[in-house]
Amino acid sequence: MNLDQIKIYRILHIENIPHIISKGITHKDSPDANSNFVEIGDVSLINNRNTRKVNVDNGNNFNTIETITLGDFTPFYFGVKMPMLYVIQHGGNFVEKASKPGDIVYVACSVKLIINSDLVYYFSDGHATDSLTTFYNREEINQLPNIVDWTAIKTPYWGGQVNLNIKRKKQAEFLVKGDVPPNFIIGYGCFNDIAKQKLVESGVNEQLVKVIPNAYY
Repeated sequence: MNLDQIKIYRILHIENIPHIISKGITHKDSPDANSNFVEIGDVSLINNRNTRKVNVDNGNNFNTIETITLGDFTPFYFGVKMPMLYVIQHGGNFVEKASKPGDIVYVACSVKLIINSDLVYYFSDGHATDSLTTFYNREEINQLPNIVDWTAIKTPYWGGQVNLNIKRKKQAEFLVKGDVPPNFIIGYGCFNDIAKQKLVESGVNEQLVKVIPNAYY
């Protein structure tokens, strides 16, 4: 695994895609934010992240480089079929309404494009709100392929107390400050051909759309 091969993913409601095509993946505080954004995530987690501060120490617990607020960044996962997707599809926690898989879209971006830009970014080795998780800045970007646990990210089994650390590492994040422009988007993933057609009708290039039912619960 090298940086050229790494993709990052954001899961969003299909109704948000027309705005993304035009403006990119916008932060909630952006002047270009979608005023009609359809939320599918855990509201309590989102609210927690808005004020949650974490230390960036590049793996050295005794040397905090800086402190950042999670809510200032747009989070991406390194893989598909995350635990949060299960909650989004089935409801529970503080997900206000379960979403059908056909309404959920993966928006994929290239890590290499982001790190070669002026965008500010960080990454973690686990779920961002977990106290065991470590955060890294661009100084360690070349070590990202070694820091992220790809076995955990790809594992289909993460439930139960015995797998808590696997679940944490499976949800490692790539955090981007501000908006991610449309040209950083390299693909879209959806559940079935019906969703694909809707994406194409929204203006997405058909060549960028993959139907990936195995990426859903």
